[in-house]
Amino acid sequence: MRRGVSLVVLSALALGGLAAGLLAPGGGATVRAPVKTHTGRAAKVTRVAVVAKEFSFKLSKRKVPKGVVVFTVVNRGKISHDFKIAGKKTKTLNPGQKATLRVVFKKKGRFAYVCTLPGHARLGMKGVLGVNVTPPKPAPPPPTTTTTTTTPPPTGTVGTGNTTVNVDMFEYRFDLSQASVPSGQVTFVITNKGEEVHNFDLVGVKAGTLLAPGQKETWTVSLPPKGYTGVCDVPFHIDRGMTTSFTVTP
Repeated sequence: MRRGVSLVVLSALALGGLAAGLLAPGGGATVRAPVKTHTGRAAKVTRVAVVAKEFSFKLSKRKVPKGVVVFTVVNRGKISHDFKIAGKKTKTLNPGQKATLRVVFKKKGRFAYVCTLPGHARLGMKGVLGVNVTPPKPAPPPPTTTTTTTTPPPTGTVGTGNTTVNVDMFEYRFDLSQASVPSGQVTFVITNKGEEVHNFDLVGVKAGTLLAPGQKETWTVSLPPKGYTGVCDVPFHIDRGMTTSFTVTP
């Protein structure tokens, strides 16, 4: 009789131990514990949606608390962009692509973000995120036109001509209203009619501003007689044929 009672007790203890092993963190079952900070509290994750387009970023939050911040970046523009902050950067995103960026902010302050593709930051793709502080107000967008500038003439005798040349930029070509002009003052009216960033660099004379689609600038130079080359300085655009020749006659 005593032997039967002992077997029943041992069986109950075994079942109880199995149940405890399944429920307790040290048992055979896998128990997921929340990620904790050095204080023992669960780390809070802040999520920020970032929309990139020509040529700006729009963040769902401009001020976040210290800790883990996950940026979800989507490119809603027509050309490629990326997003960099606190030393971390997404891959280059083609139109419609998205990526996530996880950054741990351990101290408060203002952290700059930027698109690292050539010329994009200059055209407005930059800003400041506040971590436990209020960020500065966003900078106004760049103007759609620039003022006329005059540069010193290249070496040589300059004639008395006074000519205006319209330069329209597309992917990946220049359309000049005139390919030959008399020596003298030449005013270039440059308009980006494409869908990407371009500029007009009259090699050895003046490198124009990087212009977003729809932007325009005007500048005047004094040109002695000779042949000139115009190129776009944006990487790879020359390789795609964005170059032109221009002649100044005596």
